[in-house]
Amino acid sequence: MEVYLDNSATTRAFPEVAELMTKIMCEDYGNPSSLHMKGVRAEQYVRHAKEVLARILKVEEKEILFTSGGTESDNLALIGCALSNNRRGSHLITTQIEHPAVLQTMKYLQDQGYQVTYLPVDGYGRIHLEDLHRAIRPETILVSIMHTNNEIGSLQPIEEAGAMIKRMNPEILFHVDAVQGFGKARIHPKKMNVDLLSVSGHKIHGPKGVGVLYVRDKVKIRPIIHGGGQQLNLRSGTENVPGAAGIAKAAEMLYSHFDDDMNRLSRCREHFIRGIRKIDGVRINGLLPDDPMGEKNAPHIVSVSFEGVRSEVLLHALEEKEIYVSAGSACAARKPQPSATLKAIGVQKPWLESTIRFSFSVFTTQQEIDYTLQALYDKIPMLRRYR
Repeated sequence: MEVYLDNSATTRAFPEVAELMTKIMCEDYGNPSSLHMKGVRAEQYVRHAKEVLARILKVEEKEILFTSGGTESDNLALIGCALSNNRRGSHLITTQIEHPAVLQTMKYLQDQGYQVTYLPVDGYGRIHLEDLHRAIRPETILVSIMHTNNEIGSLQPIEEAGAMIKRMNPEILFHVDAVQGFGKARIHPKKMNVDLLSVSGHKIHGPKGVGVLYVRDKVKIRPIIHGGGQQLNLRSGTENVPGAAGIAKAAEMLYSHFDDDMNRLSRCREHFIRGIRKIDGVRINGLLPDDPMGEKNAPHIVSVSFEGVRSEVLLHALEEKEIYVSAGSACAARKPQPSATLKAIGVQKPWLESTIRFSFSVFTTQQEIDYTLQALYDKIPMLRRYR
């Protein structure tokens, strides 16, 4: 049995998404800027994709921008807004557990002379609003906080943070990296006082190579890709028509039966956690003390440290059983340094080197969970004997 439990890294596309994209690439392949009917048809796909996404997010179509993925969306939001608002100030705020697409961009901006405050998190991966309140200065121009942590599944108080930011200074821009949260939560930027929101297609059973950046109307943002002036001069380059249609189709499918899917994901997570707790010497990362089943976390991510077993060894032992998991963020999986998120929540070195991330999707079944648990029951004692 093949069991794919690395859905935080990427997801299997819905067949309907692949079918739609194939049709566009092979039949309706016009350039959306062309004036003939092929171009008009292509432009209709892009417009429809914006309509779908705007309806889900409860925003305006003109506020939807297509990018090459979550990384570009984060870069455009942070760099574009920093450059456009530097006359007001040069102070930025983020957290210690952001995705590298945010953390590395913040480091780049520091090299350009901006000041960055990195908010700490508690042992469960949450920021404290008091720390955010203390960090905001008169020269603060932007705050960036992720919605869902991609390694441990912790959720941040986005709505409360947005209200605080705007109460203290309405001109401060609030960016949210929702790459792991979109499709797993109902996210409405305007209600949450969010000015910019990043989304990625391949995390929601859509295509790789396409993302979305919501940019609230009237937000000053400078483009970082220059060319033909497509997408209101904010992101030049011929629109990725099949990608735009694909991400919108995937989002539409997820949110059309959202409650049922999330309930099924939550049942998978709870069943898995119960099974994991039968193994001695395990630590489940990011669970609050009053939430043993992770109901206050994302429904699709469980981070587990196994005492006495190196994560790479266990990963490949599971791979022998055709079970596919991750030893951390896929964006840093081939790099040897320890997880910044696990370090930030206080995980000590022996546990750092023995952590596996299991992440589920709407395709995950209880039979697959049971198969994985049995493999862990078999493998863990054996691997500990040979450490």
